[in-house]
Amino acid sequence: MFFTYLRRELRRRRKAALVVASGLALGIALVIVVTSVSAGMGRAQDKVLQSLYGLGTDMTVTKAAAPAASSSERPRFRFDAQDDGSGGEQSSDRVMVQGFQTLAGSTVGRVDAQSGVADAVGGLSLQVVKVSGAFTRGRFEQGESGGQGGGRGGAQPSPQGRVEGGGADFDVNNYSVYGTDVTKPALGPLTSSKITTGRTFTTSETNARVAVADAAYAKEKKLKAGSDVTVKSTTFKVVGIATADSGDAAADLYIPLKQAQTLADAKDKVTTIYVKATDSQRIDSVKSEIGKNIPGTTVTTSADLADTVSGSLSTASSLAASVGRWLSVVVLVAAFLVAGLLTSSAVSRRVREFGTLKALGWKSGRVTRQVVGEAVVNGLVGGALGIALGLAGAYAVTAVSPTLQAQLGGGGGGEGLRGGFGGPGRAAATKTLDVALTAPVSLTTIALAVALAVAGGLVAGAFGGWRASRLRPADALRRVE
Repeated sequence: MFFTYLRRELRRRRKAALVVASGLALGIALVIVVTSVSAGMGRAQDKVLQSLYGLGTDMTVTKAAAPAASSSERPRFRFDAQDDGSGGEQSSDRVMVQGFQTLAGSTVGRVDAQSGVADAVGGLSLQVVKVSGAFTRGRFEQGESGGQGGGRGGAQPSPQGRVEGGGADFDVNNYSVYGTDVTKPALGPLTSSKITTGRTFTTSETNARVAVADAAYAKEKKLKAGSDVTVKSTTFKVVGIATADSGDAAADLYIPLKQAQTLADAKDKVTTIYVKATDSQRIDSVKSEIGKNIPGTTVTTSADLADTVSGSLSTASSLAASVGRWLSVVVLVAAFLVAGLLTSSAVSRRVREFGTLKALGWKSGRVTRQVVGEAVVNGLVGGALGIALGLAGAYAVTAVSPTLQAQLGGGGGGEGLRGGFGGPGRAAATKTLDVALTAPVSLTTIALAVALAVAGGLVAGAFGGWRASRLRPADALRRVE
C-alpha cells in the first residue's frame, strides 16, 4: 500500500516534485564541482611541490645556509700560458658544495631512527664551475664572483678573471651535480623526473662512475645514453636521460653519492636529508622530534614549502577553499529550506486528502511516513540530477584545463627553498611553473552527493511530516465547507 500510494502521488504531482528535486540538484552539483576543483588544486600544488623535492618526501633536514665566502675563500683558477705564444687549450674545474652547510653522513641514520620516520636518505648538492680556453704569455687568475651565471640552475655566481701579462680567449660554464644515494631510489629529488632514455642507477652502483643527465641539459650539451661527461678530470658514462615531470629538474647531472663526495672532497658528508614519514598525520610530531633530538638542523615540511607558493594557483586555491565552500554551504542550506517549505506547502494543499485518510483510520504516523517517503524520493531524484550536473561541470573544467601559474621562491619563502626542498638549490631564484587545472571526481565525492540528497529529502520530509502530523479529520470538513 505504501509504495502504491507513493508511486501514484509522485506521478500525480510531477511538477511539484521536479521543482523540489531541481533545487536540491543545483546545490548538490555545486558541491561536486567545488569539491572536485579543490581536489584539482591540491593535485596541482602537489605536482608543483614534487618538482622541487621529489616523490614521497614529507620533509627535509638541512643545516643553516653557509655564510658568503670572502674574497680569499672564493675558488681560484690558475692557468699557465704557453711560452711559445701558441695559446694551447686548457681547462680547470672547481667543484663546490652548494646551498646549505654539510651534515655528517651519520646524521642520516640518526634521522632514520627517529620515531615516525619510515625512511631517510641523504644527498649532496654540488655546483661545478668550469673555465676553459687559450691563454698566451701570461697567467689567468679567477678572482671575485659577480653577475649571473650561464648555467640552468637559476641565479648562480659567474666567475670573473683577469690575465696577467698576456691574452686569453676563454669560456666559463657552470652546472649543477647532485650526489644521490642509489641504494634508495624511491626517495629524493631524482624521483621528480622520469627516465625517458636509457636507465636509472642500479643499487649496486654505489661508487660507479655513471651518471643520469637531465633531458634539457643533455639537449644543450648534445648528450645521450652512452655519452661520456667529465667532471674534475673524472669521466662518467651517461646511462640514462631523465625528464622532469614539471618545472625545472633538481640538477643537470646525477651521480652516485660517494662519487659526489669524492669530487667535492666532502667524505661522508651530505647537504640535505630527505625524509618520508610513516603516517601523514604524524608529520608535525616527527618534525618536532627531529628538531629536538638533532640540534643545529632545520626541518622543512611540504606544508612549509606550500606556504611559499604564490601566483594564480595559490589565489584560486584560496578562493576554492574559502569562497567556494561557503557558497556551497549557503546554496545547500537554501536548497534544503526551499525543499522543506515547498513540501510543507504541498501538504497544506492536501489537507482534505490527509484529513479524509485520517477519518478512514490512518494514524498520524502513517501519514507522516507517507510524506517523508515522498520527500526522500524527491531528494534522491535531485541527487541523481545533481550528480549528473556536477559530473558535467567537472568534466568541463578538465576539458578546458585552464592554466594556473605557481611562483616559487619569491616573497618570504625564498631562503627556505635554497638547497632544501629545492633540492640542490635550484629554486634559489624565483621561478614560475605553469600547471593545468583538472577537476577529478572521486567516489568519496559521489558518496557525499548521495548523502546530501538523502539529507535534503529528510529535511523536506521533516517539514512536511510535521505539518501532516498536525492535521485532524475536522480540517477536511472545514476545507470542504
